[in-house]
Parts: sequence; C-alpha cells; structure tokens
Amino acid sequence: MIFEFFYGWCWNTVDILRPQIRDALGLTLTQAGSAYTAQGLGAMTGAIVLGQLADRFGRTRMIYVVVIGYGGLAAAGLLVASYPALMVQRAALGFFLGGNFPIIVGSYLGLFPPHLRGKLTSVSNGCHNFAIVALGASLSATWLPADWRFLLLAGAVPPLLLSPLLAIVPDDRRIAVWGADGAQTGALRNLPIADLFAPGLIGITVRLFLVIGLNFFAYQAFAGWVTTYLRDVRGFSVAEVGSIVAWQFAGATLGSFFWGWVADRFGRRAAAYGFFGGTLVVILYLGAVRSPDMLRLAGFIWGFMIACSVAWGPWMAELFPVHLRSTAMSIFNWGRLISMTAPLITGAVAARFGLTWAMALSAACFLIAGKVWLSLPETLIRKAP
Repeated sequence: MIFEFFYGWCWNTVDILRPQIRDALGLTLTQAGSAYTAQGLGAMTGAIVLGQLADRFGRTRMIYVVVIGYGGLAAAGLLVASYPALMVQRAALGFFLGGNFPIIVGSYLGLFPPHLRGKLTSVSNGCHNFAIVALGASLSATWLPADWRFLLLAGAVPPLLLSPLLAIVPDDRRIAVWGADGAQTGALRNLPIADLFAPGLIGITVRLFLVIGLNFFAYQAFAGWVTTYLRDVRGFSVAEVGSIVAWQFAGATLGSFFWGWVADRFGRRAAAYGFFGGTLVVILYLGAVRSPDMLRLAGFIWGFMIACSVAWGPWMAELFPVHLRSTAMSIFNWGRLISMTAPLITGAVAARFGLTWAMALSAACFLIAGKVWLSLPETLIRKAP
C-alpha cells in the first residue's frame, strides 16, 4: 500500500501539475493534454508486457521492476526541458506505472479470500486517492519549496529508498494463492494474452476493455482538465484550486471504502451505480455550482461516486483463471487505448467550444460505461449462513 500511494502520486502529476508544466514549457492546451496520451500509451504497453512476464516468471520478482522503474523515471521529470522530452519521459514513466495494477494489485488479491477483496482494494484505492489529496494540498503548502518540480521528486525518491521493504512480500511461485484450484489452472501459451480471446472469455475481455476505456476517457475529460478549468475559466487562485481538488479526491478516498463494502456485500456489479451518480454530478459541477465551497462539495461527491471502480480489482481477478491473473488484469491498462485519445479530443473541443463542453463529454461516457458494466457476469458467490 505504501507503493500504491507513490504510484498514485507519480501518475497524477501529469494532471495535477498540468498548468505548471504547460507554463514552464510554453505548451498549447492540446500539447499539455498529450502528455497524458504518452503516459497512457506507455502504461498500456507496460501492462501488456510486464503482466505477461509476471504470469510466466513470478509476480513478486516483477514488483521490484515496477517500483524501481517508476521511481527512476519520475525523477527524470526534473530533466525535461522541451515538449519532445516531456513526451518521451511520460511514455517511459507510463511503461512502469502500467505494471502496478496487473502485478502489484494482482499479487495481493491472491493472498486474501474473495469476501475480503473488495475491502482490500478499497484500502489500495484509498492510498492512491490520498496521494492525490496530498499532491493537491502540496500546491498551496507554504512550508514546501516554491518550485513545483519538487513535487516530482517527492513522488520519485521514497519508492526507491523503500524498495527493500518488498522482501516481505510472499513469493507467489512458492505458495498456493486463493482460487487456484484444478478448474482454474492450466498451461500458458507462448503469449498468455492470446488466452483472453479464447471462446468463453472473448466476450468478457471485450466488454471489460470497453467499460474501463470509457471510464478512463470520462475521468480524463473531467479530472484531467479540472485544475485548468478552475484556474482559467473560473479564475480561482492556485491555492483555491489545490483546495478544491484535494476535496475531490478526499471524496474518492472515502467512497472507495463504501464501494468496496458494497462489492463484497452485494456483488461486483452493484458498484456500477456509482457511475450513474457520477454522471449527474458532472452536469451539476459544470452547469449549476458556482462558489468555491459548493465546488468542493460537488467535487467530493463526484470523487465518492466514481470510486465505485474499486470493485474492478477483485472482479477481474475472479472473471479469469488464476494462471492468467496478471495478464487479465492488464486489461485495466488496455482501457488507456481509448482514454489516451481524451486529451486530444477534449483539447480540440475546448479550443473550439470551451473547456466546459469538453469536460461535459465525461458525463456521457460514465453513463455508457455503467450500462456496459451491468452487462457483465457476477462473480461473488456468498455462502448461506
């Protein structure tokens, strides 16, 4: 969970620090947004490559690769001085960040029984969102160095220094994980990813890809531009923007615990209703809410609602055979194939119609994603008392 915190910190610098990166490098709105596209493309590639390596050679040993990789590449952000360098650095950083969900999350889900997995993923998601709260709050902290590049370093150095702690993680090659029975294990093909498209699994694979991709697009269309929107459209100061964003992810932190409980109590599909609530809040945020206090409240509720995606971790671990777990969970980052178009599309819409209309695209995507989510099978089977 320590490394989940710094994963969240490093990943979200591309959004939270977007106005500062844009000003420092003299970027257009589309160029600033394309840094997320590069990071998303790297994450998708890393998830596919590292996830398959983890299933073949062991998840525990690959965790070191993920942590040291994203720590080192996050630190390299201090050397970026041009738009091409930014794109290369973000793509390389994304490659290692892409291994977090299929490898780190995939590893600890196998250490716990199904009825605890939703709550466990809630803690993980809470650490991730707390990192964003801390990052947003740090923008207005007077006791920190004024140079925003310090925040890049703050997310990079601790994972490198703390990586020896990974030695306490049980080696998945020497233990039997939860759910590894004879019906769920099998021999891997040369390319484990091919098994995801076998008869009986291809429909689940495609629908998961769609719901995750639409979620990422919606998230990026809203959260990716929210700091720019609050500063440039609403005219708030940097301190006010940081405070509003912090409340947004504080809501996500609290919501992750609620939706994790829902997923363990009522099933993985039940959490889909959070997306419908998130759709409504986006409309209110952009059209009816005006004061900073109301924006904090609306952002808090939005974060609370979309935290329903915590159900995906245990769900994806249960929809596929155990021997494919990390490869299957890499679908989480396949969704970035859709989402990495979001900055380009929303940047173009923003340039022509304004940021408000560009961010409104997220409402439609959350709505569609929720409906696709409900079309997938339930995996939680609760035993009678």
